[in-house]
Amino acid sequence: MRAAEDVLPEDDGVSDEVLVDRILRGQKLLFAVLMRRYNQRLFRVARAIIRDNHEAEDVVQHAYVAAYDNLASYRGGAKFGTWLTRITINEAYGRMRKNKRQFSVLEGGDSSSVSNSDPEAEAYRSELATLLEGHIDELAENLRLVFVLREVQELNTKETAVVLDTTEEVVRIRLHRARQQLQERLSEAVIAAPEAFHFDGERCDRILRNVLSALGL
Repeated sequence: MRAAEDVLPEDDGVSDEVLVDRILRGQKLLFAVLMRRYNQRLFRVARAIIRDNHEAEDVVQHAYVAAYDNLASYRGGAKFGTWLTRITINEAYGRMRKNKRQFSVLEGGDSSSVSNSDPEAEAYRSELATLLEGHIDELAENLRLVFVLREVQELNTKETAVVLDTTEEVVRIRLHRARQQLQERLSEAVIAAPEAFHFDGERCDRILRNVLSALGL
């Protein structure tokens, strides 16, 4: 059996909307291109809500299946990424309600930093990212989600407001409060935010394979 990577189409750089149109016209495997574009964002958003790596991964997979099943309902009123993120947020909250329990931080999570030629610097960045993840998890849920969208996933204020169905002013206030709380505990460690909740290629490929299998593609 060939690996999925051997048969899946390459990303030719066209817009999400064009890809959606092509998928609806029968080029179903192009959905894999959309998944590769948004795997990292959706995992980080789900992780901010669920606070468990494995559960977040499962949430993303279910969100993709729901998005694929409802792809014809996407009208382009919002960016595709925003539409997809909203589905993921709804799936994550639905999972929490279903389980009726609080998810704890997964010990030994995927918080390793990117490869660095200096082992000492790499170890420092890894420890810093792990420390930061723990403090992000301790934020109130509304602050945590805004912080992850803005500082970890690096969405702008407007798109974050659209995704969360709130105002830009609320986003700015929550981000300010989240930063204040983190800075009180970590001081300058907050600069490591883009390294938090590391998303590697193996996780991306696993999500891709599982979703395509679930969709029968």
